[in-house]
Amino acid sequence: MSTVTTKTPRQSPLAQSSSGTGMAVRMRRLRANAVMRSLVRETHIRPEKLIYPLFVVEGKGIRKPISAMPGIHQQSIDEMLKEVEQVAASSIGAVILFGIPESKDAQASGAWSEQGIVQKATRAIKERFPDLLVVGDTCLCEYMDHGHCGIIEGGRILNDQSLEILARTAVSQAEAGADIIAPSDMMDGRIAALRQALDGANFTDVPLMAYSAKFASAFYGPFREAAQSAPQFGDRTTYQMDPANAREALREIELDIEEGADIVMVKPALPYLDIISRARGIIKHPIAAYNVSGEYSMVKAAAANGWIDERRVVLECLTGIVRAGADLIITYHARDVAKWLGQA
Repeated sequence: MSTVTTKTPRQSPLAQSSSGTGMAVRMRRLRANAVMRSLVRETHIRPEKLIYPLFVVEGKGIRKPISAMPGIHQQSIDEMLKEVEQVAASSIGAVILFGIPESKDAQASGAWSEQGIVQKATRAIKERFPDLLVVGDTCLCEYMDHGHCGIIEGGRILNDQSLEILARTAVSQAEAGADIIAPSDMMDGRIAALRQALDGANFTDVPLMAYSAKFASAFYGPFREAAQSAPQFGDRTTYQMDPANAREALREIELDIEEGADIVMVKPALPYLDIISRARGIIKHPIAAYNVSGEYSMVKAAAANGWIDERRVVLECLTGIVRAGADLIITYHARDVAKWLGQA
C-alpha cells in the first residue's frame, strides 16, 4: 500500500505578515535614517583610491586656467608643488603627471629626456613628498610635433618603432622616481616592451598600469586643450578602440595582463561601465577607471548653471564607477571628493 505525501505549499513573504498589510519584507527598514543607510552601504569611495591628474609646464610662477575644465590648471613646478601639498594632506592616493614641453619634435625627445618636464616634476614631488605615489603618464602625443602617439612615416603611425621610444620614456620616468608607469598610447605589444625595458634597467619593482581599453572617445576634448595634444592631422581611431566593441576591449585587457600589466584601465569611465563590470567578472587584477575631462566638464558646466547639485552628482558618478568594479579612479574631482568625504 503506497503512501502519498503532500507538501505544504511554500508561503510567500507577503502571506507571512501578521501586520494586516500583507508585507513581511520591508526593504525600507534599512533606509530609515543616515546611520542605518551607512551601516548597510555596499559601495564606498575612499580618497586613497583616487588619483589626481596634474598638467605641468616649464617656467616659474605659472598657473594658467584651463577654460574647459574649471578648477584645473597648467602649472609650473613651483606652483604644482603648492597643490601637491594639499593633495598629500587630503589622503588622495596618487597624482598622475602630464607634461607640456617647451618644444616638440618628431622623436618626442621631451618625453624621454632626463630634463623632461615630467621627470623634473617627479623629482621635485618625491623630494618634498616621498610617500605620495607619482604615476607617470607614458605617452608621446604631448611631445610629438604632429600630436600623435607614435612615430609617423608616410602619414602612418608606426607601431614597433614607437615601442622603442615608449620604452625609453618609461625607463627615464622610473629613473626620475615615478612609482607607477602608465602607458596610454595603445600601441600593440607596448606592455611587454616596457616590462622588458624596466626589468633590464633594474626597475623590476615598478608596476605598469596599462591603459588597456582606451576608446577613441569624444569625451577627451577638454584634455586636448589641457595637454596641448590634439593631432595635427587625422584622428586616433587606428590605435584607440572603437567605442562599439566590448569583446575586443576584454581581449585588450587580457593581452596586457599576459604581457605583464599589474593594473589595467578602462578609459573613459562612465560610458564604459559595462566594460569595467565585465572585466571585473573575469580578471583578478586591480582595475583603474579614468573619469575623463569631458565627464568632468559636463558636470562643472551643469553645476555652474544651477541645473544639478555638483557634490551629489559627482559622488553618485564615482560610486557608480566603483560599483561597476573599479578599484582605482583617476579623476579631476579628486580634491573636492576628498574634502567632501572628510566632512561627511
